[in-house]
Amino acid sequence: MIEKNVSLKPYNTFGLNAEAKLLARVDSILALQEVLADATLKNEERFILGGGSNLLLTKDISGLVIKNELLGIELIEETEDSFFVKSGAGVVWHELVIHCIANGYAGIENLSLIPGNVGAAPMQNIGAYGVELKDVFHSLEAVEMATGNVETFAAVDCEFGYRESVFKRKLKNQFIISSVTLKLGKEANVNTSYGAIEQELERLSISSPTIKDVSEAVINIRQSKLPDPKKLGNSGSFFKNPLVPTAKYEELKTKYPNILGYPAGENTKLAAGWLIEQCGWKGKVVGNTGSHALQALVLVNYGNATGVEIFNLSEQIMKSVYDAFGVHLEREVNVY
Repeated sequence: MIEKNVSLKPYNTFGLNAEAKLLARVDSILALQEVLADATLKNEERFILGGGSNLLLTKDISGLVIKNELLGIELIEETEDSFFVKSGAGVVWHELVIHCIANGYAGIENLSLIPGNVGAAPMQNIGAYGVELKDVFHSLEAVEMATGNVETFAAVDCEFGYRESVFKRKLKNQFIISSVTLKLGKEANVNTSYGAIEQELERLSISSPTIKDVSEAVINIRQSKLPDPKKLGNSGSFFKNPLVPTAKYEELKTKYPNILGYPAGENTKLAAGWLIEQCGWKGKVVGNTGSHALQALVLVNYGNATGVEIFNLSEQIMKSVYDAFGVHLEREVNVY
């Protein structure tokens, strides 16, 4: 059933009150193919909506919003050292993480509590605390919007980068991800070296952590500094951590000894939150929006912000960081 003139406020974590001219909820590939083949909708702009957690709506959507509600998690293959777990794209990402931990499937515990649905994970190549989706990715299935055909993409086809994939670039708006298959480990090779995980495990008096321990540590850390979107509208990290040549980092470090940077191949990844905080934005309220008091990287909606208002704030922040450090920030969120 196609719904008309639907508010998208409940469907984006910023809580922005944009409206969709048409909305179709699809819970199976067949239902999706029927919507794509509907001749009465062929001239409508198509907009794919998952969990709405990495989205900034700056205007109403004048076409057809397709709400991806494909569910289900299953173990499809088991080898001597691996589990292959397939999840519908509409599954909440953290629910998949909890399911995998409960069954002893190792590898995504560091990605606990990342907002959004499974379908967005490969699009963004989500990552946190030293782990990225590409590290455990096996394949995905996606429906081509022009034909309704189901195609399979291996990791190499996805062209993963830092918060990037082929689906955000040359295949943007051409495919709808229907399922994702992960290759997870039977042995827990826990990664606790990034961020504050080791300190949190020490606080919990855990010296030999399980994947569940690592997950709980990550959850504690995230909840201590990131606002709950159900209470305060936000999309998590609004900006990417910028990559700069290591020579540029060394130059900045002579001037700013406390600057935070992490090796990233031939480059250095700077902490965007630190840069933003140095420019005086952390905790600053601008109209109905602002930078969060505990994490400068997070822009928030204090209740009545518009998408344009949040976008304009991001522009001001990006300009001030460039003026101060000569570093370009990029938005991690998708702007419409």
